[in-house]
Amino acid sequence: MTRPGLPKLIATDLDGTLVRSDDTVSAYTHGVLDRVRAAGIPVVGATGRGPRLTELTRNDIRAADFLVMAGGGRVVDQSDPAGPVVLRDERLPAEVLARLLADLEAEVGPLTVMVEASDEHDAPLWGDYHESWPYQDRFEARTRDECLSCDVIKAFARTADDHVDELLAVARRIIAPQVATLTQAGLGFIEICPPGVDKATGLTVVAQSLGVDPADVLVFGDMPNDLPMFEWAGWSRVAVANAHPTLRAVADEVTLRNDDDGVAVYLDRLLSR
Repeated sequence: MTRPGLPKLIATDLDGTLVRSDDTVSAYTHGVLDRVRAAGIPVVGATGRGPRLTELTRNDIRAADFLVMAGGGRVVDQSDPAGPVVLRDERLPAEVLARLLADLEAEVGPLTVMVEASDEHDAPLWGDYHESWPYQDRFEARTRDECLSCDVIKAFARTADDHVDELLAVARRIIAPQVATLTQAGLGFIEICPPGVDKATGLTVVAQSLGVDPADVLVFGDMPNDLPMFEWAGWSRVAVANAHPTLRAVADEVTLRNDDDGVAVYLDRLLSR
């Protein structure tokens, strides 16, 4: 349900939600988000992107007071005049990832696996080459042993047949949530994050730092990795029209597609009513 008045916090996913298919954010969207902040409502960018893409993320959501990155594993307060403050930084131990990948491959067969190990600017993912990965300029082929040589921010895995929702269902059946958080964000790979890491727990860090109740939070999204924050937020949960069916099914409202500036159109109407 949508509550009366205005929310006290607004969080939006980026890729597929705020960001258009050509990887741009319109001047109109930036302008509306500036109006949101001018109205005294903090803005949060909640994304699966890892901290290596912080500068790109800041450019895509310039009005953000906070960033929830890596699907909730990295939370950054950008509102401090002294500079960004990291409020959360979670990693998945290499030995845990090795064990769960072995269990998963025993069930479904060989996997293409990549890991996000570094938070340095524009650092590449490591792992198995796959032609479908859309960001080849930020990828470096490495052996499985090299990928498992250190703790990781998150890992990505897919089967040869690319049935990502089916793989996610199997992975959730055999891997306990106390071991890892599993989701998918529309890239054809399941995403393997540290246990307890999702966009809801990341946003909880933000909400607690601001003294905001989840019931007063408005969220926007498009993919299954947005489900936790849709379940957590209470002011309204808004899916873009191009959203995954599982997210549309739990949304309170549906706005226009990302390519039609659906988030900004919704917020513009909200501020104007």
